[in-house]
Formats: sequence, C-alpha cells, structure tokens
Amino acid sequence: MKIVVDDKIPYIRGVFEPFAEVVYLPGSKTTREVVRDADALVTRTRTLCNEALLAGSAVKFIATATIGFDHIDTTWCEQAGIGWTNAPGCNAGSVEQYIAAALAVWSAHRNIPLRDTTIGIVGVGNVGKKVERLCRILGMRVLLNDPPRERTEGAGTFVTMETLCKDADILTFHVPLNLEGEDATWHMVNREFLASLSRKPLLINSCRGEVFDTDAVMEAIKSNQLSDLVIDCWENEPDLSLELMQKCLLATPHIAGYSRDGKANGTMMSVRAVSRFFSLGLDDWQPHDVELPEQRTISLDGTGRDSENLLREAILATYDISADDRELRSHPALFEKMRGDYPVRREFHTYTLRVTNVPDDTICKLKKLGFHM
Repeated sequence: MKIVVDDKIPYIRGVFEPFAEVVYLPGSKTTREVVRDADALVTRTRTLCNEALLAGSAVKFIATATIGFDHIDTTWCEQAGIGWTNAPGCNAGSVEQYIAAALAVWSAHRNIPLRDTTIGIVGVGNVGKKVERLCRILGMRVLLNDPPRERTEGAGTFVTMETLCKDADILTFHVPLNLEGEDATWHMVNREFLASLSRKPLLINSCRGEVFDTDAVMEAIKSNQLSDLVIDCWENEPDLSLELMQKCLLATPHIAGYSRDGKANGTMMSVRAVSRFFSLGLDDWQPHDVELPEQRTISLDGTGRDSENLLREAILATYDISADDRELRSHPALFEKMRGDYPVRREFHTYTLRVTNVPDDTICKLKKLGFHM
C-alpha cells in the first residue's frame, strides 16, 4: 500500500508507516507520476485532485485535511470510483478566534461598542454557528442567512439577504464556494449586492476569495459604500490584489483557520477517514505534542474598565491579528510561505485567566468563550 501525503500537514509523520509506504511531498509537487501507484492521497487545498492528476492512477481514496474541498473534482472522482472526504468543522474554533480578534480591532478602531452593532452572518454551518455563538456572547444583535438550512428548518431562525443588507453594520461570510446552482456563492458579493447596502458595513471574508468580486469590492470601498474590509481569503491566491490589500483595515494570508487546534483536528479527521476506508485500526487516533504558546496565563485587571475592554484584551492576548496584517503588507509576495510557516496560535481553551476586580458577568462571558479561570 502507498499513501501520498502533503508534507505541510502537521502531526502526521510516522502515523501510516506501519501500514504503508508513505511519500511526503509539497501539494504543488504532487504529480501524475507520483500518484500513479498510490492507493490514497492526504492533501490540503493546494493539490488539485482532478482527472489531470488522477486518470489511470491506483488512487482509491482522497482525504483533505481542510474544510474546503473545491480543489477536488468530486463529480469526476465519484464517476471514477474514487472516494473522498474533507474535514468539516475542523477549524471552526480557529475562525471563531479570528473573527473575535477582527471585531475587537475594528470596534477599537471605530470606537463603536460591539454591543451596539448588528452583525449579519452569511452561512451558518459549522463555522457560522461558532461565529453566531461568539457574537451573542459579545452582546451583538445577530442576523442569520442560510438558504439551504432555511429550506430544511423553516424561516423562523433566518432572514433574507435583503434584510441583512438593510440592517447589518457588519457582514461576515462563511459559505462554501459553489460555482453554480440555487446556492451559488461565486461572486456573491458583486456590484448588485454592494449597491443594495444601507449602512456602509464592515465586510469580512474568511471563507473563499472568490465569494467576493474583487473589482466590485474595490469600487465599493473607493466610493464609500463600505466602512471597512477585513479579508483573509482572496481571489487568485497567492496573487492577491495589492490595491485591495491597501484598502483593508486588516489583511491576512488565508490563515483564519490556521490555529494549531484547527490543524490538529484536520489531521485527526483525515487519518481516521483513511483508517476507516482501508481498515487500518487508527479510527481513534489523536495527534500528540501539539505545540503550546510560550505564555498560557493571561492577567486581567478590571479596575475602572468595562466588560467590552476586558473581553477585547483577553481575545487579543491569545491572537495578535494585527501582526499577521503587518507581515502580509510588508511581504505580500511571501503569501504561501507565511501560510506554510505560520507560527503557533492556540485557541481560547488553551489559556487560563488570572482576574482581579472583574465583574461576575464578564467572567461568565470569558468562560463561555472557553477561557479557564
């Protein structure tokens, strides 16, 4: 048995060796010749799993250690008898942390309390649900838009896109990239969408770059239809629009889901999927030795400070999103390297808070976010 593994997938080295010949390669270097006699691929988004790569190969199963799977030609694979799986929800907590940090920076930049804002969440799956929970903890008014869920569950929980465009101060997108059909999301944010906005909102894209029409968004920010942009996912990555980057409040290199927790979860789900498919006995495997931050204790003094300032301090102590922004602006040509060599970031549950004069209601919110006391 032979398994080809993207060498940037963490915690996976040595796992399959007792059962298979394992070849570790960068996703961009995975070729027809390499996969010709492979039984399985374990990939990330940079490996295009399609007929051009897989025709005539022995591949029976593909596991991508990512939420997204638009790099897999699922229709062709299914017709060719090749099974596949992704890792839904693996980095939902990481994206929640990213959105929390972005909102913390934006509210301070604009001097707008988050509790006085309305956020519209487009796409309320694994990630969107986490973001919804976060925003309710932060005291924000939350509007949800998810047509597939609405068709299944009814309209009670959801609002129309027209309502979001009318009422939301912030719009954050957590949808898959669907190129066609009733729920197409390619260029969902286009000139027509942007023209319908009422409140000059903050727009956040941490899902897929192609959900935003770059030219239309550029026109909108230049013409004052938007207050701010936070963009993590870009059209034509890694060749992002430098002009659009300069217009962003925060610009990051597609790392919203790149906490060590999210990566470990994605690896775990992929290993278990391959194990189940080939009956390897690794169905309960978990990664070990996940790196920890240098400082896991955060001290908070609530003297003379309100809840929102304390929440902001705690959130940004776990993740300095502005450092990622500065790095991308300084070296945009190193987009892929920044992703491949991304430093250790751990989620809220890794941290313990030491609090002084912090009100009980704020402590309750911090605990709900995942912090230990």
